[in-house]
Amino acid sequence: MSLSTSLPMLQLLDDFPLKRSSKWSNPFLSPTLLMPFPREPRPSNVHLISNPPLVPKPNPRNLRTQTKISPRRRDIRAHISSTNPPTASSTTKHIVFGSVLTVAFATTNRVLYKLALVPMKNYPFFLAQFTTFGYVVIYFSILGMRYHAGIVTDEMLAQPKSRFVVIGVLEALGLATGMSAGAMLPGPAIPLLNQTFLVWQLIFSTFLLGRKYSFSQIAGCLLVATGVTVAVTSGSNSSKMLSGVEFVWPALMIASNAFQAGASIIKEYVFIDAGARLEGKSLDIFVVNSFGSGFQALFVLLFLPLLSSMKGIPFAQLPSYLKSGAGCFLNIGTNSSDCNGAPLLPFLYVIINLIFNISLLHLVKVSSAVVTSLAVMLSVPISIYVLSLPLPYLPDGTTLSPFFLFGNMVLVLGLILYTIPQPTKQS
Repeated sequence: MSLSTSLPMLQLLDDFPLKRSSKWSNPFLSPTLLMPFPREPRPSNVHLISNPPLVPKPNPRNLRTQTKISPRRRDIRAHISSTNPPTASSTTKHIVFGSVLTVAFATTNRVLYKLALVPMKNYPFFLAQFTTFGYVVIYFSILGMRYHAGIVTDEMLAQPKSRFVVIGVLEALGLATGMSAGAMLPGPAIPLLNQTFLVWQLIFSTFLLGRKYSFSQIAGCLLVATGVTVAVTSGSNSSKMLSGVEFVWPALMIASNAFQAGASIIKEYVFIDAGARLEGKSLDIFVVNSFGSGFQALFVLLFLPLLSSMKGIPFAQLPSYLKSGAGCFLNIGTNSSDCNGAPLLPFLYVIINLIFNISLLHLVKVSSAVVTSLAVMLSVPISIYVLSLPLPYLPDGTTLSPFFLFGNMVLVLGLILYTIPQPTKQS
């Protein structure tokens, strides 16, 4: 609640005792000096609200002295807490609404990414780099407009940039290690190892943010990760998915999730710390999006030779590859016959992915990184179900195995277990 909503009433209460009666304009002739105050105890702030009917109006000097004696800070806190207090139900509704939006945009984002790869099937690396560097321009443009509109203040822009540097480094390292490990791992093993992301978040939020989780919340998170794993890997021979794979590649994928989870926890810490630095004001999410994406793009640019080689693109051929990818993205040039569906599908994916990233960071701001991860995990089986249906440019549907339904049941059970009311007070 903003402090400014209570200041007019406090000012009115301060000005009320300063009105003097014209009859007793001389303070030395005031009858208050001859008539003592009643001795019965009464609240110290009664004179600020109303005067007793049987006691003459006291001297303004005496009242001003009593006002100084009364604990001003305690009165302000009491006044603020008594008007429009934030309720748990309103906060819960806000989080639920943000979670529903995040699940919807995450599902749409996954489906449109699959559709965008139909025309961009030979240029997924271009699509990834286009979103990485393109969003920096978009985020800073929006940040500039919000700054000129007065929404973003100088105090918000003065947040320590070292945290955004760490976020950029961690996200760039997560991208590099994830791409290198993904090139050596079988497809069904990747979503299985990606579920360690939530485990890393629980660990980092406990040690870095000091959060405390009950046994049911931890069990709920593990059930959600297990349900997503069962749903994603249903129908695959999971018993032999890692046979013949060196240990370094699964370990590198787990480390990639650790980097990404650490970046998400630092983003949550930025919002928490900004609340204290800005004296209760809310940090604009485009400050975090802009600087975080900017430093991420900077370090991705430094890792670009390594990333391109992992995708089988020699660094010397990277300019021609990007040029061909841009032509396919816009569906112009000699290779336009192989890019059916562009530019509509790639542009739709870029727009929805941008909105999804904004909603994702907003949910981190109003709730926590762990709640945001649970919402994103809920979108995974929903996306798989939607992609199993006949879609434009993907007319061939697939049949889901019974393990997919079982995995969804485990996932929902984990969400229920995490969100049930806790008997103990949580941090």
